[in-house]
Amino acid sequence: MRIDKYLKNSRLIKRRTIAKEACDQGRILINDKPAKPGSIVSVNDIISMDFSSRIIKVKVLDLKEHVTKDDAKDMYEVIEG
Repeated sequence: MRIDKYLKNSRLIKRRTIAKEACDQGRILINDKPAKPGSIVSVNDIISMDFSSRIIKVKVLDLKEHVTKDDAKDMYEVIEG
């Protein structure tokens, strides 16, 4: 699954366009490598998101195309942040 779509589906970032912009600005890393909006995410990957005030790291647990608000939290595990 594309990183921009994963961030939207997991509700880590509200909109896919915002996720794309964050990737373009170099604020999203997958396994410590800069992510492009089309970068592929797999289960057990570590995603780092650099928001100006803090850095959040999550581990990918599941990839789902259609997710309810309650199920979105099951797609990742917060490691730091």
